[in-house]
Amino acid sequence: MGQVPAATRALAILRALAKAPGPLPAGALARELGLPRSTVYHLLTAMIEQGFVTHLPEERRYGLGVAAFEIGSAYSRQEPLQRLSRLVLSRLVDAVGHTAHLGVLHGREVLYLIEERAPGRPPLVTDVGVRLPSELTASGRAMLAALPEAQVRALFPGREAFAGQALTPAQPEPATPPASLSELRRLLAAVRRAGYAVETDEVTPGFSSVAVAVLDHNGHPAAAVAVTYPGGTVADREKLVSSVQAAAGALERRLHGGGRPPGRA
Repeated sequence: MGQVPAATRALAILRALAKAPGPLPAGALARELGLPRSTVYHLLTAMIEQGFVTHLPEERRYGLGVAAFEIGSAYSRQEPLQRLSRLVLSRLVDAVGHTAHLGVLHGREVLYLIEERAPGRPPLVTDVGVRLPSELTASGRAMLAALPEAQVRALFPGREAFAGQALTPAQPEPATPPASLSELRRLLAAVRRAGYAVETDEVTPGFSSVAVAVLDHNGHPAAAVAVTYPGGTVADREKLVSSVQAAAGALERRLHGGGRPPGRA
């Protein structure tokens, strides 16, 4: 990490602990972050004193402390993602004339946090607080495509993990969403190639959606911006996709204080 402030190194330790599936030995932290063990032990001691890290002496490992949990709880209470997103979604709706959404992954589901309805448009199933199977929705597909392969596999270990059919199949030709990990992988590969995800008739008959993931500081999907429109086509699909991508990029810049997360050109 070179010559960086102690605060930056401490935050890197917190981030590493947050990403890990369980508590870590100090040696593993030192190797992952490229820091001397003495530096890691010094920082861990200070963070233990402040409650951000807890030491498990029997296991010789370190995990997140109560203070880290309190910070996470405060984040949820303050709803910064929603606050940062509202203006972006409002401008997106003005640009495209269709309803826009903000969703986040919650396990295998998408949880919708914001619906910015376009004037004259009907209410949709993707209302605030609604949860839908991620593999059926454009928002879910955009975020799943940004996850590491191992995490997608952990979320969908077998066929029983899939919804199996569209929520309200259109007639006479029902949509056929992915029903296996191999099918999902092919779909997500297409999303990554395109740079956006789509869904047609799989959530609501007669409606389609386009979505783009919003990446956090680690390059993981923090949310997805989506637009839902009536019919399977729009007058200018390319312009619609470009508008959604621009909105996702604008939200990323707001989240990162003007910077770009890893993995985003």
